[in-house]
Amino acid sequence: MERFERNDDTPIYKQVYAWMKRNIITGKWEPGKKLPTEPVLSADLGISRQTLRHALQLLINDGLLYRQQGRGTFVQQKRSNYQLSYLESFTEQMQAIGKKATSKVIELKTNLIPEGSLAEKLLLSDRERMLKIVRLRLADGQPMSLEEVYIDINLCPNLHKKDLENQSLYTILEKEYGLKIKYGDLSLEARQATTEQAKLLQIKTSGLLLYMQCLTALCKYWGISYRPVIGQSSGKQSDVGGANPWKNINLRGIMLASLPGFISMAIILALSKIPALSMLGEVFDIMIKALPVVLAVIAAKQVSNLDEVSIVAGVIAGVLSVDGGIIGGMMGGIGAGLLSHLLFIKCLQWRFPTTTVNIVAGGLSGLVSGLTVYYLIAPFALQAGELIKWLIEQAVAFSPIVAGLIAGLMIWPAIIGGVYHAAILPIVLLEMERTGNSFLGAVDMVGLVMVSAGITLANIVAPRDKGEAAVAIPGFLINMGFGTFVEAAYPFMFSNKVVFGGAILSAGVGGMLVGLFGIRGTAYVPSFMAPLLSNNIIGFIIAMAAGLICSFVITVAANKLVGNGQMKKVK
Repeated sequence: MERFERNDDTPIYKQVYAWMKRNIITGKWEPGKKLPTEPVLSADLGISRQTLRHALQLLINDGLLYRQQGRGTFVQQKRSNYQLSYLESFTEQMQAIGKKATSKVIELKTNLIPEGSLAEKLLLSDRERMLKIVRLRLADGQPMSLEEVYIDINLCPNLHKKDLENQSLYTILEKEYGLKIKYGDLSLEARQATTEQAKLLQIKTSGLLLYMQCLTALCKYWGISYRPVIGQSSGKQSDVGGANPWKNINLRGIMLASLPGFISMAIILALSKIPALSMLGEVFDIMIKALPVVLAVIAAKQVSNLDEVSIVAGVIAGVLSVDGGIIGGMMGGIGAGLLSHLLFIKCLQWRFPTTTVNIVAGGLSGLVSGLTVYYLIAPFALQAGELIKWLIEQAVAFSPIVAGLIAGLMIWPAIIGGVYHAAILPIVLLEMERTGNSFLGAVDMVGLVMVSAGITLANIVAPRDKGEAAVAIPGFLINMGFGTFVEAAYPFMFSNKVVFGGAILSAGVGGMLVGLFGIRGTAYVPSFMAPLLSNNIIGFIIAMAAGLICSFVITVAANKLVGNGQMKKVK
C-alpha cells in the first residue's frame, strides 16, 4: 500500500479521500478488507479523526466503503456502476437511431392477485390487483426484446384496452393517466435464452440474452432512488439472502396456489359418478391421500423463495407428513421452507460446492421437517383436523338451518376480505378427507358460485348499459361451466350497494336451505354436476336455484332503479 503524502494545494480531507479511493480502485485494498479503527488510521495518516471521518463518509457515499454496526468499516464488494440521467422508453431509444418501434402483445392478463416478491415490490396487498403485459418489441419489424410488465391496475384502469402494439407504454401512462415515470431500480445480467424466448426473438436457443429487471416509480407517488447496477444478479442467492422467510408464511397464498390440485380432485370425483368411470373413485382416494404432499411443496417453495431445492424439500416433508392430513402437510412444508432457506444461506456462506448445497438444503431440510411432523406433530394435527370436523358436525346437528344461514351470510365477506382461502377452504378439505364432500363445500357452491351466476345473468338480461352485458357473459359461462370465478360478480357488487347486499342475502338464503336439507356437496365442479356429487340431489338443486334466482331478481331490480334514476336526471 502506498504511503499517504500531503500537499498544500487541496483540503486534507479531499487528499485522504483521493488516496483511499485510489487504493480501493487499484485493488490494493481488496473487497471485504476491514479498515483499521479510526484512532489507529488517523494516527497512521497524521490527521485528525474529524478529517478522517469526512473522507470516509465521502467514500461510503460513493459506495466504495460500508459500515457495520459494532464491527467496523469495510471495502465494498466490486461492482460495475453506470449512471443514466433519465429513464428512456424503448420507443425513444429506437427513435434515437432512426427506427420505428412497434410491439406485438404476447400475453395480457387483468386482475392478477399480487403475491410474493411482486406484491412486496409494488407495495400491493392481496386485495389489490395487477395487470400483466408481455410484449415482443420490434424495430422496423425485427424482434429486439421481450418485455414483461406488471403494474398496479388501480393506477390505470382499462390500460389493457389501449393500443399497446403501436404506442409507448410510458407515453400512454403520461398522456392518458397523468403518470410520469421518474425513478427506477435497475439490474442487468446475462441469461441463456429459453426455447420460447429464442423462438420469439428469432435467435438460437444457446444464445445469451441481456436480462434487465427494472422497478420504476412515479414522481407523483414514490421517490425511489435510481441506482442502476450491472452484474448484480437478481437471482436466487441475492433474493434469498435478503428475505425473511417468516414473512413469507401465508396460509391464504398456500391454499390459493394449491387450488388447481383441489379442482383436479373435484373433476375426478365428478367423473367417478359416471357408471362407466366408477373405477376413478380409487384415483380420488389416492389424490386425497396425496393432498398433504401438494400443500407441503407449495408451502416450502413460497416460504423459502427457492425453486428446485424447495420442491425437493417439500416433497420429502410432504410424504412424511401424510399421516397428519392437510394440517400436517402444511406444517411440514412450512418447516421445510424455513430450514431450506436457512441451510441454503449457511452452505453458501461456508462455500460448500453447489451439489452439497442442494443436498443439504433440499434433502436434509425435508427430512428434518418431515420426521418432526411424522413422529411429533402428525397425531396432534390429525386430532386437530378431526376436532374441526366434529365442531362443524355438532354446529350443524344443533341447528342446521342457523348454521347454514350463518355460513351463507359470512362466505362473501370472507372471500372479499381475503380469509376464505386461509380459513374456509382448509375446512372444506378437512371435511372432504373423510366423505368426499362437505357442508361448507355445498354452501360455497350455493352461496358463492350460484349467487355470482345470478348477478352475472341479471346483467346479461337486464344490464344498466350494453357494455356491462359483454363483461357479464364470460363470468356467467365460467360460473356455470366450471363452478369457479365468483370474482365475475365483483364489478357489479362494488358499483351498487343493493347488489352487494343482495349477494350476501342470497347466500344466506342458499346456506339456510343447505342446512334445512342436510346437504353435503362440493365446489369447483361444473354446476350441473354438483347435485350429482351430493348426498341430496333434489335438495341441492333447490338450494342452488334459490341462490341464483334470489340474486338475479335483486340485481335486476337494482339495475332498474339505477336506470330509472338516470332517466329522471336526464329529464
